Amino acid sequence: MGGQWTSRRQRTLRTVGLVVTTLVGALTWATGPASAAASGPAGQPAWQLTDTGRPDVRFRGLAAVDRSAAWLAGTGGTVLRTTDGGAHWRDVSPPAAAGLELRDIEAFDTRRAVALAIGEGDASRIFRTDDGGASWTESFRNTDPKAFYDCVTFFDSRHGLAMSDPVDGRFRILSTRDGGRSWTVLPSAGMPPAQSGEAGFAASGQCLVTSGPKDVWLATGGGTSARVLHSADRGLTWTASATTIPAGDPARGVFGLAFRDRGHGIAVGGDYRADQPSPRAAAVTGDAGRTWTPSADAPPAYRSGVAWLPHHRAAALAVGPTGTDLTTDGGRTWRTVDTGSYDTVDCTRDGGCWASGERGRAARLR
Repeated sequence: MGGQWTSRRQRTLRTVGLVVTTLVGALTWATGPASAAASGPAGQPAWQLTDTGRPDVRFRGLAAVDRSAAWLAGTGGTVLRTTDGGAHWRDVSPPAAAGLELRDIEAFDTRRAVALAIGEGDASRIFRTDDGGASWTESFRNTDPKAFYDCVTFFDSRHGLAMSDPVDGRFRILSTRDGGRSWTVLPSAGMPPAQSGEAGFAASGQCLVTSGPKDVWLATGGGTSARVLHSADRGLTWTASATTIPAGDPARGVFGLAFRDRGHGIAVGGDYRADQPSPRAAAVTGDAGRTWTPSADAPPAYRSGVAWLPHHRAAALAVGPTGTDLTTDGGRTWRTVDTGSYDTVDCTRDGGCWASGERGRAARLR
């Protein structure tokens, strides 16, 4: 989040670039199961599962800080934190969140994080910690029975947004200017009308994402078309564009978004039902989401999470219950590189990538 460029940092980023390039090369053919050891064939890097000690929890919320540190948020109001690469996970769950569904978490560093609980009415809440989870403050509790919050995101350490499914025909947006300590509902005048049945998916913490200081995108499904809404003014006004990902059913649509800059983005989704096919499960944009093109060779099944690999203009990972896919051409084509189940994925500027999901699964790319 900002900072001055120095010759030392430039050397560090060049080193990180070499690491990421190595990982990309390895993942293009590392296809061993996620339950395998730390590497794929011939010692090449792949997902390495860590022991969270919580097989009873599904972690759909993930915030990667760097290659050593990450936060997880999941069922039962559970929050875990690691600072040693997943060798140990510490339970830092907010006491007031017990029994709630934590589906998204955003971290500024190893000490400061904001977690979102989803649900109808007052089940939707936001919690913040400034001391690594030793204590939490409930900074928002929804009082509108028609609202259901799905995702939270930040532009920087102060400015952020959270989104709710449509209320009175339009998606509702919360805004914070103090790092999540307080929240205000934004006016709805700049939000286009929602389609009948349209909503967001609280599946991976990626239905609301940012790039840069003012641009934010919102993913939808359930309506006639799966859409992506874009705002260039921190959520005050929005434009909506249809994607090529199938919709027309409450189980179909765009589940996850990732933008590497304000122009280039990837959308993933499909039909989350295991017995239903998910053709055209990915799409790409080069114009900030105004138009979307289907991937020529899409992931073979529903995908809920996606992340760009850092310092690489064309490589990204997509994850879902049936595996992980890699693109090295900006999302136009994908190749399955792992068959383990994950719901979300996040990568950091120092080249670290993390994934998490059902049965307490959390993994780091080694």
